[in-house]
Amino acid sequence: MKLRSWAALLVAPGVALATQSVMYSMVTPACSTQTRLQLHLFAAVALAVVVVLAVLAYSECSLHRPEPASMDSDEAHARHRFLANMAAAVGAFAALVIVAMWFGTWVLTPCEP
Repeated sequence: MKLRSWAALLVAPGVALATQSVMYSMVTPACSTQTRLQLHLFAAVALAVVVVLAVLAYSECSLHRPEPASMDSDEAHARHRFLANMAAAVGAFAALVIVAMWFGTWVLTPCEP
């Protein structure tokens, strides 16, 4: 169960950083063809991946409800819920970063001097 949280916690920021690098490297081909379709498609796919990771991490929060058992299990549930909440927040922040980078693609043309 913890794998979904770790994936959102580690992969989502990596996808945001990769998006910045790939979109920057695709500017020259986009300028030569005078189309931004490649940039938009890559940003949309990256955003979808990050949103799915964030939603999976958020859905894991509800799986770790404390059960009336021992104190150790309550602490373990609290740790798992904290990790899932932080992973969902990191995923949401990575999605916000991708949207901010994508906004520049909508506003500016790739061939700005």
